[in-house]
Amino acid sequence: MDTLTQRNQVALDRIRRRKGRASRALRKPNRSLGGDIFIWIILAIFGAFFAFPLVFNINNAFKPLDEIFIFPPNLFVINPTMNNLLDLFVLMSRSWVTFTRYVFNTVYITAMGTFGHLFFASLGAFAVSKYEFPGSKFFFGLIITTLMFNPFVLQIPNFLILAQIGWIDTHWAVIIPAFGMPLGFFLLKQFMDTIPMSLVEAAKIDGASEWYIYARIVMPLVKPALLTALVFSIQALWNNPQHLFIHTEQLKTLPLAIQQIIGSPHAPNIARQGINAAGVLVMMVVPIIIFISAQSNILRTMASSGIKE
Repeated sequence: MDTLTQRNQVALDRIRRRKGRASRALRKPNRSLGGDIFIWIILAIFGAFFAFPLVFNINNAFKPLDEIFIFPPNLFVINPTMNNLLDLFVLMSRSWVTFTRYVFNTVYITAMGTFGHLFFASLGAFAVSKYEFPGSKFFFGLIITTLMFNPFVLQIPNFLILAQIGWIDTHWAVIIPAFGMPLGFFLLKQFMDTIPMSLVEAAKIDGASEWYIYARIVMPLVKPALLTALVFSIQALWNNPQHLFIHTEQLKTLPLAIQQIIGSPHAPNIARQGINAAGVLVMMVVPIIIFISAQSNILRTMASSGIKE
């Protein structure tokens, strides 16, 4: 097995060097100075357009109530205050279910759902990408088809299935469906297609098991796609209030608890709109930090997800 490890390490280093040369070649643009300036202007415009909601929400969290309702609204806060955040934590502390319980439920659902999603998505992507079996292309096409469905379309079928199983009003009603999210499977499969099949065949000849090939050879090479799927899974689970499946107060997540305090979107509590902005900021912090930390891997995955060797 030591010889096998050495051979695999040499092959992995060769693939990394080849991908490094390819990425360096892609980074060498063949453009004029005017073309570079034009591209930078276009990117700046789109960057400002997509950053506007983020900047607006962050500033809203520190606006007093009179600035929140001013028309036309100001992008930046004039008289910043911490009262919105303080009021949010005061209201949460008065709940008969502690604030830490809501946070624990959210972290638990997010962590379990993300781990299961990455594990099963990577196993399925490895099988479909590196092995030919009856129905493999149909199965992959079915996964692609599910990407076109809005998650809200699937809520009623999911509710009926989970009700028959008896998982309504449990955390499993949120965790188990997260295992089958199709986006992670698609990204991992497309990234695994860039790994030469000769590497897998060489490992088989040297006596490597299927699990060894999956865990020690393929998965280290798809780390960018794995981190990208991690970010998307956390964003999907962290910000979802899950009000359809969870009703018991002790099992509710932090987004659902904040939504209850603020009021219904159809009948909002005007006096608590500052708290609403603070709650949005609190829920934004974790996904933003994770996205920034994995940004380079996300860009690499998106750039190479459709490339095959």
